[in-house]
Amino acid sequence: MHNTTILTLNAGSSSLKFSVYRDVTRLNKIVSGQIENIGQQAIFSSTQLAGKRSLGEVTIAQGLLAICQHLQNDLRLEQPIGVGHRVVHGGSQFVEPCKIGARELNQLEKLNPLAPLHQPHNLNMLKLAKKQYPHAQQVACFDTAFHHSHAWVNDTFAIPRHYYEQGIRRYGFHGLAYQHIADVLPQVLPEHAHKRVIVAHLGNGASMCAIEGGKSAGSTMGFSAIDGLPMGTRSGQLDPGVILHWLNQGMNAADIEDILYKRSGLKGLSMISSDVRDLINSKAESAVQALDYFASRAKREIGGLASIMGGVDAFVFSGGIGENSAQMRQKIMHNMAFLNLSIDVNKNNHTNSGRIDASGIPICIIPADEEIVIAKAVAQLVA
Repeated sequence: MHNTTILTLNAGSSSLKFSVYRDVTRLNKIVSGQIENIGQQAIFSSTQLAGKRSLGEVTIAQGLLAICQHLQNDLRLEQPIGVGHRVVHGGSQFVEPCKIGARELNQLEKLNPLAPLHQPHNLNMLKLAKKQYPHAQQVACFDTAFHHSHAWVNDTFAIPRHYYEQGIRRYGFHGLAYQHIADVLPQVLPEHAHKRVIVAHLGNGASMCAIEGGKSAGSTMGFSAIDGLPMGTRSGQLDPGVILHWLNQGMNAADIEDILYKRSGLKGLSMISSDVRDLINSKAESAVQALDYFASRAKREIGGLASIMGGVDAFVFSGGIGENSAQMRQKIMHNMAFLNLSIDVNKNNHTNSGRIDASGIPICIIPADEEIVIAKAVAQLVA
């Protein structure tokens, strides 16, 4: 039988997700899983395993090896013909998925300063996968690519124009997740799929996107993945004067980066946890305030995205919080009737997919699936 196996990899700083698809035409998913807590006591899970395995203290390279051994020894799968990777930043030049060789890898490494907590891990995984599967085609899919359809006014900052040409612009992120929503909307909401849709991809990393005619019209994230909504540990929108103040107080760039990326957001506001579930279960005032702030900023961004498109015809929740937290969905949609957004409380409390609107425009939950977007791109490039 002709080999048509595709592997997708999504590498973070301490996690590695994987999926395997067979048949480049149908893309049947045969296994998926992840390794969490890499660098400490790592835990391996797979849809083809009962329970979870402890891997001990492993590196990201050892984590990939554990996945490869699982696929070969436990599942007897042939080696993939293509390996697809999520790469956070494609800059202004990488606007489509592409095959990765030495030249492309060198160009992508120059973008590391634009996404310091994500890009190095993504590119390291590309190198490791190439060593593990030397005969497979390595393909990169970019989180920024979906947003290249923005109008110029939604793509720039009001700073001297030459900085825009140097690459200081609003890139937007979570593009693979938004691409998946755009791909499935014709099946989920056929009458609204090509109208004005706002998608809320809410998780430890959180953003929203205005999608019109199936393309990105605006995003809450900008030059970096800390702009826009508050997140688990990231600040979201912040007056740049705060950073200037910190610099004048003697803080260095590393200290500020640590605050903005790792000590802010829900964790910083609550001083308890970055996890919405922990905060919902907490009776501490700081936990309530953190959740209220998250919802308030989400409402503000919804209004801004609606203004870009001149209105909204449908709304989608996705991501870990968007799919699983009925409380946060209700908080965000409270008092949003001025945009004709209204949740059915009973539906909202008893589902994590499908329609949850009470009246007015459709509101639905669509589970995130970046892996299928990556697999489709690999299939097209290796077929």
